[in-house]
Parts: sequence; structure tokens; C-alpha cells
Amino acid sequence: MGSSTNRVKLWASAFGGEIKSIASKYSGSQLLQKKYKEYEKSVRIEEIDGAKLVKNLAQNMEEIFRKKAEATRRLVEAAEEAHLQHEENPDLQYEYFNAVLINEVDEDGNSVELGGEFLLEPNDHFNNLSVNLSLSVVQVPTNMYNKDPDIVNGVYWSEALNKVFVDNFKRDPTLIWQYFGSAKGFFRQYPGVKWHPDDHGVIAFDCRNRKWYIQAATSPKDVVILVDVSGSMKGLRLTIARQTVASILDTLGDDDFFNIIAYNQEIHYVEPCLNGTLVQADSTNKDHFKEHLDKLFAKGIGLLGNALTEAFTILNEINQTGRGSSCSQAIMLITDGATEMYDDVFAKYNWPERKVRIFPYLIGRESAFADNLKWMACANKGYFSQISTLADVQENVMRYLHVMSRPKVIDHEHDTVWTEAYVDSAVSINNHDMLCVLCVPPQKNQGILLGVVGTDIPIQELMKTIPKHKLGIHGYAFAITNNGYILTHPDLRPMGRTDILLWYQEGQKRKKPSYSSVDLSEVEWEDTEDVLRTAMVNRRTGTFSMEVKRTVDKGKRVLTMHNDYYYTDIKGTPFSVGVALSRGHGKYFFKGNVSLEAGLHDLEQPDVALADEWTYCNTDEHHDHRHLTQVQAIRLYMTSRKPHLKCDRELIQQVLFDAVVTAPLEAYWTGLALNKSENSDKGVEIAFLGTRTGLSRTNLFVVPEQLTNQDFLTAEDKEGVFNADHFPLWYKRAAEQVAGTFVYSIPFSSGGENKSVVLASTAIQLLDDRKSPIVAAVGIQMKLEFFQRKFWTASRQVNQSLLNHLFKLLFYTNLFFGEVEGTVMNKLLLMGSFKKINLYDYQALCKEFAGSSDSARTLLDPFTTVKWLLTELVIFLLEFNLYSWWNCDSTVKAQRAQRTMMVPCDTEYPAFVSERTIKETTGNIDCGGCIRTFVIQQIPSSNLFMVVVENKCDCSSTLPVTMEPIEIIYILFYKIKHLLSLKCDRLKFQKDRRRPQSCHPFHPEENAMECGSANALSFPLVGILFSVLPFVISR
Repeated sequence: MGSSTNRVKLWASAFGGEIKSIASKYSGSQLLQKKYKEYEKSVRIEEIDGAKLVKNLAQNMEEIFRKKAEATRRLVEAAEEAHLQHEENPDLQYEYFNAVLINEVDEDGNSVELGGEFLLEPNDHFNNLSVNLSLSVVQVPTNMYNKDPDIVNGVYWSEALNKVFVDNFKRDPTLIWQYFGSAKGFFRQYPGVKWHPDDHGVIAFDCRNRKWYIQAATSPKDVVILVDVSGSMKGLRLTIARQTVASILDTLGDDDFFNIIAYNQEIHYVEPCLNGTLVQADSTNKDHFKEHLDKLFAKGIGLLGNALTEAFTILNEINQTGRGSSCSQAIMLITDGATEMYDDVFAKYNWPERKVRIFPYLIGRESAFADNLKWMACANKGYFSQISTLADVQENVMRYLHVMSRPKVIDHEHDTVWTEAYVDSAVSINNHDMLCVLCVPPQKNQGILLGVVGTDIPIQELMKTIPKHKLGIHGYAFAITNNGYILTHPDLRPMGRTDILLWYQEGQKRKKPSYSSVDLSEVEWEDTEDVLRTAMVNRRTGTFSMEVKRTVDKGKRVLTMHNDYYYTDIKGTPFSVGVALSRGHGKYFFKGNVSLEAGLHDLEQPDVALADEWTYCNTDEHHDHRHLTQVQAIRLYMTSRKPHLKCDRELIQQVLFDAVVTAPLEAYWTGLALNKSENSDKGVEIAFLGTRTGLSRTNLFVVPEQLTNQDFLTAEDKEGVFNADHFPLWYKRAAEQVAGTFVYSIPFSSGGENKSVVLASTAIQLLDDRKSPIVAAVGIQMKLEFFQRKFWTASRQVNQSLLNHLFKLLFYTNLFFGEVEGTVMNKLLLMGSFKKINLYDYQALCKEFAGSSDSARTLLDPFTTVKWLLTELVIFLLEFNLYSWWNCDSTVKAQRAQRTMMVPCDTEYPAFVSERTIKETTGNIDCGGCIRTFVIQQIPSSNLFMVVVENKCDCSSTLPVTMEPIEIIYILFYKIKHLLSLKCDRLKFQKDRRRPQSCHPFHPEENAMECGSANALSFPLVGILFSVLPFVISR
């Protein structure tokens, strides 16, 4: 075996030398290293001050939020003034631009009613949607009449907002959508844009049941929902009751708490393990309860008194312990009748303060018990509604919100409300944007809500404030809400090419669940004590450190590093922001100087590009600068006396420095391309480099049409370019290798197909120690078959007989080595050549077959679409079978013929990390008495290993070592004679959260007699408007 080991070592050495020679030559790595070294003594290296960095970041974000809040305040003032000047006219006739009907014509070519010609022009600020920057449009829900007098009057007076919309956009060109959601149901949106119904001709959007509207209109609340399941509720009534409960749940947000109790002659908690408590109304908990609604069955007699007593007891205890919202409280009663008024219960628990509102919903057409239920509502500051059909549910449920908003309106509080980041396809720029909304409610002066005004805030705009060049290669910034939910974080996966936001199950469109309530602890999961999360939720300023495991390349590889976290609050908002800096080269930054003339000259060369999503100059703040490229903006800023541009001068100075230092590479690459004796077979296709300032240079050795992988370094290649929250993958991986080492990898599409190319990249350091900043990375793209041919050429030069007699060889990729050679992988783990690391994904999606149980799930998440070793092993030499050198194998094995749906799940998955100090390993494996020998040898100056396995034994009976994620199932189990539920524990467990500062539970001037009837709610025509600020995250 010793002789074979030596031969493999020579083989690996020959191949390593050959590919390094090619990579070094065509990348120009040695030249670039030399050029940076020439400036070594003149540059200044600084340690990054994380505390100062996060403070400045918070201030920049605060300024953005302040501008948006001012815009909504102007809308509030305009709305309230316009309504004050308007006199309601039930006979008012008014033609307005209906968002669905604009530019529609009838059979004769005439504009339809409420349509008309509406000029629309594509606008890149609104993602190239066709919009009208002079006018807004009005959307009316499909189930409402377009010309209802309330709608027409509201639309008429709210036309005054058009002028303010336009003025706001002129003042702040970074604004995107502005809107007014009326309490009457219509939705006015600026800029004007055409809305399109779904395939059934329906637009289900109703602004009043959107989270931003509800959050702005009401204060946080504790709600107990009582559902009558006595025998008289059988059939359609129970169906309506279930839908009513579901609609109520839809109106609850992350600052609310709830529970559901079904009652007949007994009390039945819909979720038995939550007996006597309330849970936070996040999407996970609400979905959990909705799943249980189908388990409600009607039988027996209804004893409402016991149910009311139970509800009051819960609310009283929650209020005393402070475990709920510590604000408003309500009981929602869903029943087909009440034989008495239960005034004794109310007298004992709720009078005289009447702090708990009662909202009875009478199910069915009979009105025999309507008086009793209405009396309950009136006696307890609530509202009575009767629901006769499923079509009546939503409109009747929404009425309670106007009652809950009365105290805030009477106080004339224009509380600014900020939502978490979310995706709203009806309002957002496109389905790949996320929004955070800022809302303020306009009001009438006698306690009635006019509606909510708001504007979307692009999270992308926040990300532009992040000084990525100061965060280092692996550093990042992130922000969270008062509930600990992520506003922005590079590991947040709301959607993407592997995470489909919308999918179909039996023809129904569904959104990816829980994307807006991903907790910080689910991405920074190494912080098991929630130290970081707790500090940020409580708006503290401080630092924290921990070792973390960061996956790269869509989860296929893992990096272990030590992060230092710095965090503080964003004034005027419920948010906190943090930055993470990785120790070592990630904590240092250097500054060099060149002349302005030389810098601009080299920056404006055609082979130079700047990171699209980095902000060198803010060209969005003035309409006159929108047409400028970043390079043009830099020239204007650096050469004009008063350019009226906001630019990062420090970043510009350093990108000019990088432009000058890297300029010689252009001539070097051009010389190689012009030398006909070099690269005659066009095996090397591209040379490229990137620097710490987001500057990149590329050179093509073939014409663009001949590129094997035409996506590389384009917008389609998200992992391969500088992004708002990450450096290119080839840059990040090269930075973690020993200086002078090349990283070789094979890019794959999102579907798992290899691109038939090999990338090689290496990092450029300024100094020869671990504190040296990584100043750049440089590399090449070569054809896969060219790389393969170099391997065989090098190996045959060493020993031809080795191929013919001892071993068979094969390159495998897209298959984890343990699946191909489970026996060898197990042996390597036992020998310590590799170690297994368990990782967790709390944002995974599991594929569930229709009608199946949880056990029938397969997994769909970024860690299973492509099977790879998550670290150093990239190439394995296993068998001599050239046609399957790069063997692609789809790992999702679900039967496509079956209908499936995606469900959120938590998964645990393994990663395998090589021990870098081990350069070579030999071993023997006993396969049923047959001894199998293998050799593993590191290929010098690379991240590759050569594995040679003797082929004389059949070890196929050994189970493979896989990287398949395993779903974490929270099941019931017995322990010390007590039945425990992990799932129940998760429901009960409440992480730290900071309550909103504003609370308006009740007001002594409320008109409690406006408490409803079987007909529509009627209020005096006076009111107030709230505002909301949502966020848009463009990823």
C-alpha cells in the first residue's frame, strides 16, 4: 500500500501543480498581489469600530424613517381637513378612476363607466410598472358596490390627497407607494396603476383586513373567542361559526394575544394544552388554531354562563400577570342565541369599569335572541352583529375594529405604526419585494375612524445605508422588530428561486407561510440563551460575541467563525439594528490614496463595474440624478463644487485606489488574449477580479456567444456578484483559504444542473498575517472538459499502469461523497479526518402529499436541492467511468403525479468538515471478509482531495452517509408518568418582546350606545385618520 500511496501523492502533486499554474497565469493573481504590495508602506490599516459603525447606521436609518413619517403626517392633515370641509350627499354622482376599470372599453370601443383614459407610463422606480405620477386610482373590493353613496362621498373628498401624494414624491423621490385605506372599504393608491382581477374575475383585496390597517386602527388586545358548539349549531351554522372564528383570527396581529374556547354543557379548549392562558397571535399560532377548527362538532346544550366566567377569569389573570398585551381586552361570542342576559356574570367580572368589551355574533337568520345579545354588547362597550350567510362574515367581523379604535380616535392620537417586513402582492412593487409599512390613522372628531394612510418603505432603501465595505467579507447588518422578528437579515429567506412564494394546491394560490414572523433566534440559533435577541428587543446598546456556523453556496458548505455583534435602537421606531463583524481579517480596513485624475481615469474603463446594490452616491434623492450611473455620479461629486449629491467620500476614495491598483490587469489579460499560442483550445473563458470596495473587472478570452456559462457575473448569478448583503461566493470562499491557495468549484443552477464550467479563485492579502485585510479576490472560469483533460494528462505522466491495474477512478459532484462511498465516509469519520456538525434550519419547507400525514413529508429547502459536502471535499476520484464525471442527481424524490403542498417545518441537517492538518490518509475496510483499501490525498494549493478506492470488494450493503435534512417532529411523549407535548411547549413559550408604547383601551367619552344591530353600523359623520408605514424589502 505504501507504494500506491506515494504514487497517489505524486499524482495529486502533478495535477495540483498543473491547475495552479493555469489559474495563476490566466487570473493574473501574482501580478495583482505584487501591485498591492507596492502600496503596502503607504496605506493605513484601521481596526473597525463596531460600536461607532452601528450608531451611524442607526442614525441613517432613523433619518429615512423620519422622512417617511413626515409624508404620512401631511396625508393625515390633508385627509382630515378635506373631510371636515365635505358635506355628505347621498345623491352625489361622481366619476372617479377605478383601478380595475381604467382604460377598459366596451364592445363599441367606448370607455366603460368609472374607467376612462388613464395615462400610464413605465417607471423604473416602480420596477418598470406602468404608472401615472399625477393621479391616484381607487380600488373597491369586488363584494362592494362601486357607486355606493358612502363610497362615492369618500372617494370625492379624498381626491384632495392627490396633490399631497404628488408633493410628497417631489419632496422625497425615494418614496414608493402611498395610499389611503378608507374605513368604508375603498383603497386610494398613488401613483395610479391598473389592477387586474384573478382568473375568476375577482379582486379579494380589502384594505381593512390587511395587517397594516388593523395594527394602525386599534391598540394591542387580549381576545378570548367563545364558540357555541351546542346541538342547535349543527350544519351551516357551525360552518359559518368556523369561518367567523377564522376571520377574527385574521384581524389579530403580533402585538395581540388570544385563545379559543368551544362550549356546550362543558368547556372545551380548542387547543387543550393551552388551558387557562393566551398565546401570541403570530402566524404560526393562528394557523395552528385554524387547523383545529374542523375538529369542532355540535352536540349537547349550551351553558354560556360557564363560558363567560372562564373567559373573564383568563383575561383577569393575564392582566394581573402582565403576560398578554397589557392593553385592550375583548370577548368574541359566536352563538345562535342566548336565553338570558347573564348580567350577574358581568356584574361580578366587568362592571362598573367595563374594561372587557363584548362582541356577540348571532349566527343564523333567526332573531329571537338578538335583543339579549345586543344588550350584552351595549352593556359592555361592544358591538352586536348578525351573520346569516358565509358572504356576511367578513364585513360583520370588521365592525369590531371601529369600536376598538374609538378610544384612540377620541384621544386624537395619531400614533405612527410600523409593521414588520412582509410581502403584499396587491400593494408591493412585485412578488419579490418585501414591505414594511408606516401607517397613521386620520380621524373624525367624535371618535370615528376615517381610515388609515400609509406608505411603503423599501427595505432595499435601508440596505443602501449599510456600509458593506466596512463590514468585511462575512460581516452583515440586520434589524429586528419589538417582537424579535427579522426586518432584514442576510439569512432571511422569504422567497427566492428555490423558495417559491406562490404555489398551487388543487388550483388554489397560496403564499409561503410564516415568512414575516421569522424570529432572530431562528437564524442566529447558536445564541441558545437569546442574549443578543433579548438585548435588542429591549432596545439596549451593547456588544455580544459568539462562535457561529455560517452556510454559503445555498447551504452546501459551512464556515465556522467568531462574530462580534454590535447593536442599538433606531430612535422613533420600534426597531433595533445590529452589525456582525467576523474576527480576523473581517475586523480590519485599510485606506490608500491616489490622485483624483488617475482614479477617475481607471474607474471609467470599460472592463470596470461597481456593485449594483452598493451606494457610492445616492442618486434617488433628486429626480435630476436618477439617470446617472454610479460612476457618473462619482465624477460629478468629486469634480463639482456643489453637486447636491450625498456620497460616501471614504468609499469613493478607496474605490478610486482599487481602480488604479487593478488597472494593470487589463493590459495583462489583453496580452494573453492576443497571444495566439496561449489558450488555443479556449479552455479558459473568463478572468475576473473583485475588490473590497465592490469594484470588479472582467476579461473574456472567448466571444460572449461561446461562453459555456453565460450567467456568470450577471444579474442572473445572484451568488456570484456583489450584493447588498453579501460578497460573491467565489470571493468569500477564497478568503477562508490559506494565502496562495486556489478554491475550485462548480456552479450549479437552482435546479441542480451543473454549468459545465469550473471556477478557480484566490484571495489577495495586503500583509502576511491574520490581521491583514483581504483586499481583493481574483479568478478564472474554465470549461469543465478542459479541467478534466488536464487531470488525465497530469495523472498519465505519473504512472499509466496505476490506471490500468490497481484502481478505477471517477469524479463525482452534485452527489455527497458519503452517498457514493458510505463505507469510506464512515471510516474517515471514525479516523477523525472529517467531523460531523449538526445544523438547523427553522425556515425550511417540507413537501407534503395531499391527504397524507406528517410522516409522508419530503423536504424541500436549499439544503436538499443539491447534495454536496459543505466544506472542503469537492472532487472525489472513485471509479473510471468518464461519462458520469459530473453526475447530477435530483434529490427531491416525490412522485410528481401526486398533488402536493408545501408546509413550513424545522429541520436538522449534517455538515462534514475536513481536518485541515491531515494532508493524507490511508485505510482498510472489511466488507464481509474482503479487505478494501483506500487512499485520500490533498491536492496541493487547492481545496481538493483525491480519493482513490480499491475496487475489488463489494461493500454496497453498507448504508450510505447522507446529508438529507430530517424534519424535527414535535410529538407527544411520556416522561415520569406525565404526558408532555413538545409542540404545546412551543405554543406556550413566549420569548421576550417589547410592548408598543401606545395603548388606548377605553375612553370615558365613548358613546357605548353605538353598539350595533342586525343591520349596518351607523355612526355620526365625524372621524379620525391613522397612518402606517410598511417596509418593502427588495431582495
